[in-house]
Amino acid sequence: MKNVIGIDRFIRLVLAVALFELAFFWLSGAPGLIAYAGGTVMLATSVLGICPLYRVLGMGGSQIPSKPTGLPIRVAAVVLLLGVALGGSYASHFITRKMFLEDFNAMNPFYKQTLFLTGKGERDKAIANYDKLLPAYQKFQDKYTAYQPYALRRDAQIAADLANVAAMLKAVNDGVRTGDLHQTHLDLEKVRPVFQELFKRNGFSMLAVSLVDFHDAMELMLDAAHAKDVAKISALYPQVSDKLKAVEAEANDAEIVAIRSGLEELLALAKNDKQELLAAQAERLKSSFIKVYLQRG
Repeated sequence: MKNVIGIDRFIRLVLAVALFELAFFWLSGAPGLIAYAGGTVMLATSVLGICPLYRVLGMGGSQIPSKPTGLPIRVAAVVLLLGVALGGSYASHFITRKMFLEDFNAMNPFYKQTLFLTGKGERDKAIANYDKLLPAYQKFQDKYTAYQPYALRRDAQIAADLANVAAMLKAVNDGVRTGDLHQTHLDLEKVRPVFQELFKRNGFSMLAVSLVDFHDAMELMLDAAHAKDVAKISALYPQVSDKLKAVEAEANDAEIVAIRSGLEELLALAKNDKQELLAAQAERLKSSFIKVYLQRG
């Protein structure tokens, strides 16, 4: 006899979809299998209307008359379920890609600075950045060796690539600290093509990487604009502008030019102390960025 009825069955359907999306987009290995199993149980008990656990605990709705569900309610339920399935899938795909890029950009500045400083022969500063790069990269490597989100799921080579980069970074240790900085710079340059190929292989672009890096810095500037903090806007501008230059190096079409124009206009308003216009300009800058990021990020 059925002991799962009405809203209980619908909730189980929603949970099944959510668990399947969690397993497919977010998890791998044993956690993913557990989520798939949980989703299968929720789906089966919903479709069959039978929950063995309810029977053991003496719970459920077998003694409650079940009223026929009207057509409007059924249509609303289907629409809601499709919304959870489609909306959740799109959001999961988008967010897991963004999280990977954010994790990369948390580590990459230390690499770029070490590369730059070895090229300039500034050993002390190079050592300081190299000492930050090693643990930051180790954290990145550990995470994405053990865990492949949907965006990287089909990449059988990623673990080998990450291990290769780790070996390259460790190999320049003596060079950074006491050796030939020019040769060390050349050796560090070999890291870049590995990541470029990894991004290309998985459908990312260096533009996407640069856009995420710019976004994180830009958000600080937007917060300052909403707070009407003109001094902070001016202080943040050089950093934000440099990150936008990295975007412009990858693409500089009309949409990217619009972002640059919005940024320069925000700085001009801050320098002229037009505090009442800052928030509106900040929103225009954000809108121009989001348009590019959603299409090409």
